[in-house]
Amino acid sequence: MTNKKNNTSRRFIYTASVGSVLVTIILVFSTIWAARRAVSATDETVATVSTFYLESMADQRARTITNLINNNFEHMEKALNVLREDEINSQEELRSSLGRIKTLLSLNRFALVSEDNTVYTQYTTYSGGSRYDFLSDENLNDRVISTLHLYGSSKQLCLAIPTGGLLIKGKNFKTCFVQIDIDEISSLLAFEDQKNTSFCLYTETGGNLSDTELGMVKAGENLLESTKPYISQSEWEQLSRDFEEGNDGNLTLVSGDEQETLCYSPVPNTGWMLVVLIHENVVYDQIRVINDNNNLVSGILIVVTLLSTMIFASILILQLRKVSKAQLEDEKKNSKFFRSMANTDSMTGVRNKHAYTEYQDHIDSLIRSGEVDKKIAVVMCDINGLKYVNDTKGHAAGDKLIQDASALICRHFDHGAV
Repeated sequence: MTNKKNNTSRRFIYTASVGSVLVTIILVFSTIWAARRAVSATDETVATVSTFYLESMADQRARTITNLINNNFEHMEKALNVLREDEINSQEELRSSLGRIKTLLSLNRFALVSEDNTVYTQYTTYSGGSRYDFLSDENLNDRVISTLHLYGSSKQLCLAIPTGGLLIKGKNFKTCFVQIDIDEISSLLAFEDQKNTSFCLYTETGGNLSDTELGMVKAGENLLESTKPYISQSEWEQLSRDFEEGNDGNLTLVSGDEQETLCYSPVPNTGWMLVVLIHENVVYDQIRVINDNNNLVSGILIVVTLLSTMIFASILILQLRKVSKAQLEDEKKNSKFFRSMANTDSMTGVRNKHAYTEYQDHIDSLIRSGEVDKKIAVVMCDINGLKYVNDTKGHAAGDKLIQDASALICRHFDHGAV
């Protein structure tokens, strides 16, 4: 019975220990697997977030240029209304009106063009036939957006509209226009974090308009030519078609360990392509910080869970040992009790025949082992009629009878009787 209980206790301890170890191993490996999956998911997220971020930035900045163009066209319409209402009778009054319009409507480089292609500005007049291609159109009746590459000056965005038969001091003016320095547009669109995120304006053939650096593409370089070594032939052909047809898109440039993602979006009616670039490590580092924090939390959870499991297992084993020890003590007490019951006469309270037989076997074993003198005798006798004496004269008379018999036996031994 005791062996079975001991075996059960050992099996329980073994099961609890192995179970705790298995739970800990499963938890550790599942956390490591989850961490690796998180890293993979981070890479995918970086690519997705980078593209989404760039597409949003490219579209936003393209719309900024469009709004700038539309605002200038609206102000030019207002400027023509002011000129129609003014009474201008001399060259000086015309220049004064042009200066006032520039101040009120913030139209820098605002000019009028007569039918003979003479350009009138606030400060001077000059022939514009060779400078502005749109002046060659004799029937100019719509808005014109063009890019100027003036000698000795930065690239300019030129916006022109017909005047609708404006007549000043007897001279017909066919159009008016403004010039916007592309460097000013670049300053308007610039990113705060220019080290990691940048943009550039390009023509439909890949020519650099804003003279800004775009990651691997140096300032002034042609985008289509500069990106060719970093992308496949099919990607390069698609990029060239998108620039030519004015389509938006995105691609990834890889050079060694450096990876950059760029998105491009057309600026309507300009023939321009606005390209935004971001270094992959910008978004990756930000997301990786979050991921590292999550891994740190997971590691802490593993340690806490491991310690909790060990503490729980230790408490479980200690409690089991305590219970087993208590059970063993109870079993010893019960064993003594049952042994006493087996060797005691329930009526008289003295040892019974089973006790004397057991004691006889013990004495025999001591004699055989030589631990006691072999000259020893054990006398066993049976007193007849003891029950009758107990029943008729009481237990005290029975006890007296037993004592007398014992004394008689002792006297026989004292006289050498056998």
